[in-house]
Amino acid sequence: MHIVVLEALKAYIDPLTTDEYEALERSLLAEGCRDALVLWGDVLVDGHNRYGICQKHDIPFNTIQNTRFQSMEDVHLWMIEQHLGRRSVSDYQRGVLALRKRDIVAARQQAQRIAALETAPAKDAPVEDTDDRPPWDDVPSQVSRAELAREAKLSSNQVAMIERIHAQATPELVEALKSGAISMSAAAAVASLPEHEQRSAAQAGKAELKQAAKRARDAKKRPKSGTADDAADEGATPAPDAKALQRRVTELERENEDLRGQIETLQNQIVRLRG
Repeated sequence: MHIVVLEALKAYIDPLTTDEYEALERSLLAEGCRDALVLWGDVLVDGHNRYGICQKHDIPFNTIQNTRFQSMEDVHLWMIEQHLGRRSVSDYQRGVLALRKRDIVAARQQAQRIAALETAPAKDAPVEDTDDRPPWDDVPSQVSRAELAREAKLSSNQVAMIERIHAQATPELVEALKSGAISMSAAAAVASLPEHEQRSAAQAGKAELKQAAKRARDAKKRPKSGTADDAADEGATPAPDAKALQRRVTELERENEDLRGQIETLQNQIVRLRG
């Protein structure tokens, strides 16, 4: 049997810890591979760790085809659905998965709306059969933070912290969070610091991460004042990371440009449809 392992797909979900991998290996050696590996054609979708261990120890395994996949986005959404329901997934991982799902669904629905404007339906066109549509096709286009929290089994406050970490934290800080060296609330605070401070704190360990979180929270609490003394004090606080700010400005400018282009395209399509 020819099975294709795509590294990008294998890495789409965070890997098992060493302890989790060793426990899975012991289970497969003792009981065999009871759950079938999920394939999309030749591509392995679910069971990368089991497949690697079975190959290593010549353990027999079964496969099953998921015939509902029509694109790699479908594969990603299915993987997200599967992992959101697993108890071994951490709060941070569940939040990131929920954010990924929201972004994929939003992009897909925007593309569908544009396509619908480009091609007006025929007068006697048959109604689409929706009985076999994947469940993610029915997700609302606008997903609130509260809805996102419910799906990820988190609080709205936790989702807000994960959004901040996902957008602003350096890889070193994220790794510290995943390893348990820092709590989610502390990581969200440290993520507001310049990137070089985040990296230094993460590399220094738990004690420095704790101090960095305290500095970030204290800076946020410091009252603003127009006095000269206060201005001098404010000048002593760490300045925002210029590179990070410039990157954010560039991202926003690109997003604005894309939105302007989309609006112009939609307006032209509406004119053609009316004409």
